[in-house]
Amino acid sequence: MPLSPSAPADAAPALTCRGLRRTFDGTVAVDGVDLTVPAGSLTALLGPSGCGKTTVLRMIAGLLTPDRGQIDIHGRRVSAGGHVVPPEERGVGMVFQDYALFPHLTVAKNVGYGLPRRPRAARRARIAEVLDLVGLGHLGHRLPTQLSGGQQQRVALARALAPNPAVILLDEPFSNLDASLRTTVREDVRRILKAANATAVFVTHDQEEALSLADQVAVMDSGRVHQIADPQTLYTTPATRFVAEFVGEAEVLPATRAGSYLVDTPLGRLPTLQAVTSEHASVVIRPEALRLRADAGGRATVEGISYFGHDQMVEVSFDDGMELRARRGARLDLERGQRVRVDVEGPVIAFTEDDAASVPLGDRRVVSTLAASA
Repeated sequence: MPLSPSAPADAAPALTCRGLRRTFDGTVAVDGVDLTVPAGSLTALLGPSGCGKTTVLRMIAGLLTPDRGQIDIHGRRVSAGGHVVPPEERGVGMVFQDYALFPHLTVAKNVGYGLPRRPRAARRARIAEVLDLVGLGHLGHRLPTQLSGGQQQRVALARALAPNPAVILLDEPFSNLDASLRTTVREDVRRILKAANATAVFVTHDQEEALSLADQVAVMDSGRVHQIADPQTLYTTPATRFVAEFVGEAEVLPATRAGSYLVDTPLGRLPTLQAVTSEHASVVIRPEALRLRADAGGRATVEGISYFGHDQMVEVSFDDGMELRARRGARLDLERGQRVRVDVEGPVIAFTEDDAASVPLGDRRVVSTLAASA
């Protein structure tokens, strides 16, 4: 499993989950989840609402008991069979979606609430240390209601960090923030966690949030993990069609085998890096891999242009009714109604037709492909 440079390959796991399963009234919420989190790394559980990611987080925290499977935290088994360590003895810090700050306590007292009994001077020193770490050392006397949303987020993080937990768990940590604040606060949280050398697992349905913050991302759907990888691997080489379509934007086209290393698609014949053994396949193409060129004899027409300043998304319609989106740079050199030629620039990914959305990472039906110009 690829790791970022900040999480060395030989780092001992801070958290290991094996075969986690949980049902609610006969409905399977989590089905055989495996997860390994290296010490000092940030891991995102990414997936749509109802996919089971929050249930996994709550089982790690000890707020829910798995029906089956085991959980180890820094080599210590905290859940397996009938053996269940209570939440307060797991060495886990929790940052809730609504922060769960006490409105009648000052920032400093909120941070110190979860600290174990210790001499008063040592307690004050630890509170001051974590408040300085999150950049709020000068606001310890204030009440949470006197802080901005981003500051409240950092107070909740400081409170979770104060007891030096083995793992920090964050449940949709940025969902209550305005869109204008999220990017800044995400960067702050990552910096704080890295400065504390903390191990963190956070739940999100926001792919941008997961890709920009995490060292590794576990993509979930229907209670199962489809793929665990670093953000770049996840985006460029998705293990299943579900991952390809959920993480980033993707155009999926039908393809048929034209040779051991060739497939025919609506955009032309594309070479593949690995042999294609099935007659039918699906080709996944990212919008940025589509190249548009003004051409009166082209097969497509520009239908729409969404301009974002730093780039643009161009919608094109083919004569046969097929519609695609191409991401281009900031230069506006095409117009609506203009005829264009569409070429493909690799790499792209292809899956055989029998590839189910639930195929796990490493299934041999996954075929990497490299697209050439159509």
